[in-house]
Amino acid sequence: MKREFYIIYPILLMLLFCLFIFYRQSGGYVLKIISPTELVVDLNNNQTADIGEYLCIDNLQTFSKNITENQAKLIQLNEINQTDAIIMGYLADKFAKDILADKNVKVRLKNKNNAKCRYADIFINEQNYADLLKSSGFAIENGKISNIEKFNKQLEYGKKQNLVILNKESGKYHKLNCEYGLKSNKYTIIPEKEAKLKFKKCKNCYLTPLKKKYSNLDYLFIHDKTPYPEKFITDKITFLLSDYTNHLKTDNKCEHILCKTLADLIDTTSDTLDITLYGWGGNPEIEEALERAKSRNVKIRLVYDKRTDVNYYPETDKLIEKFENTRSDENPFQKSLTAMLMHNKFIISDNQTVLTGSMNFSNTDLSGFNANNVIIIQSENLAKYFTREFEQMYSGKFHTDKKHFDEDNSFNVGNVNIKVYFSPQDKTIEKAIIPLINDAQKYIYIPIFVITHKQMTDALLQAQKRGVDVRIILDATSIRARHSTHSYLRKSGIKLKTENYAGKIHTKSMIIDDKYVITGSMNFSNSGENKNDENCLIIESPEIAHFYKGYFEFLWKKIPDYYLTHTARPESRYSIGSCFDGIDNDYDGKIDTEDDGCKF
Repeated sequence: MKREFYIIYPILLMLLFCLFIFYRQSGGYVLKIISPTELVVDLNNNQTADIGEYLCIDNLQTFSKNITENQAKLIQLNEINQTDAIIMGYLADKFAKDILADKNVKVRLKNKNNAKCRYADIFINEQNYADLLKSSGFAIENGKISNIEKFNKQLEYGKKQNLVILNKESGKYHKLNCEYGLKSNKYTIIPEKEAKLKFKKCKNCYLTPLKKKYSNLDYLFIHDKTPYPEKFITDKITFLLSDYTNHLKTDNKCEHILCKTLADLIDTTSDTLDITLYGWGGNPEIEEALERAKSRNVKIRLVYDKRTDVNYYPETDKLIEKFENTRSDENPFQKSLTAMLMHNKFIISDNQTVLTGSMNFSNTDLSGFNANNVIIIQSENLAKYFTREFEQMYSGKFHTDKKHFDEDNSFNVGNVNIKVYFSPQDKTIEKAIIPLINDAQKYIYIPIFVITHKQMTDALLQAQKRGVDVRIILDATSIRARHSTHSYLRKSGIKLKTENYAGKIHTKSMIIDDKYVITGSMNFSNSGENKNDENCLIIESPEIAHFYKGYFEFLWKKIPDYYLTHTARPESRYSIGSCFDGIDNDYDGKIDTEDDGCKF
């Protein structure tokens, strides 16, 4: 019996010792809160943060006031904006601090870890801390907010706190949507009432409103910089666009995809290059590409617009001096014809590839500063159809002098159906676009520079009346167009936003029912229909329609709902980037801070 006692007794002592050690290691004092789901617990009770004491909550995330790449992914997954994420991060950090700071917690370690920490369950007052995060609305599981109802309540409360970003280096505080506050490595989030006591305001985001009636408008100089893809490729078709919300300054460097694509097309041309030119901006790399083509004995022909009033593109004359085969639309015997526009912007390469769309060959367009779309189509038959139009103009027939041809204008290019129309002979709006509007069932989305066509306007109103979702994004400068129908459309209940960015919405386009994309050089105007030389493509492709619809929805979300009823001055603090872009956006002869709209 004694022998058994002497054997069992040491074993019991060893078990009790192990339990004691386990108890000591299963809890400790919270030394530091890194984020709501990462903390340091003093497991060995030496008051020092040692390796192995950095703990993470498994399968759980939260927003945090510290903006990281991971947080950016969470913002995108949960479809919220960065400002709301910062608010919820501030509240989540405060929640973690109130619950855990300077407290003793129990820890249940798990058999897993990562490069930063060991995974564990944390208990405070016998409650699982992870469950507290979930019930309070801060937890994110598998990338998604776990309790959306509670999350929204917390967010509503957080917005009432009037939080600001305090840059500790500069001693200035900023609105939550101001990039200057986040540029510093030393920033924090605090209520504005605390910031006012010791610190100065950021002048860029705290401005005195120009007019009292605008006092509730949030002047967005710094905006959501999430980009939209600018390239979509299908078999034999490349569709390009410019996300002008992320190109707030113009340049001549040829770094944007639109400019690079144009340069590549010229450089890969081996035989003939026919170019219709409305506006030329003197881009050095495109000029050099043309010179290289010329040195390869590529036959280059240019058709261009001859302005009789204000010459917006003075570089055009310098360009055409370098080439022999050129033709303008100037008619010395009929000034009324010359006053019309040769508004095409298409290129035919080697009689088999066509580049067309809304883009002028100017630096404001080639740099992505203006919103444009471009389509490159590899089709010998379609190229021949464009060449027929080019030959009319090159022979001296422009505008109403051109003839209408009865040839089939439909082309199948890699299983995409394309119909091609030319103004003014084809009456595109009347005979092609309005019938599509009349047949629309779900939606009609229109990113457009200007609308003046009365019959189209009426067709859009009728579509809205039968339940079609009609939305329009209109360029702010076009509001001043003499016959613009924007006011009539708004009063009739159409959702129409005017954009509020430095560049122009220069697209001339429409998306219908996830099926059709209408694009080209033609504005939806009476002049585009009946006077100017234009081209318009009706593209039947669910894939391209889906891509371009996404771009419209992207712009619609970025432009505040305020502009459903108001219009930003094209050069003013209300138009993002327009006071710092070096461009006379409203054509009044004053640039940036010289303009009354940009004087703070």
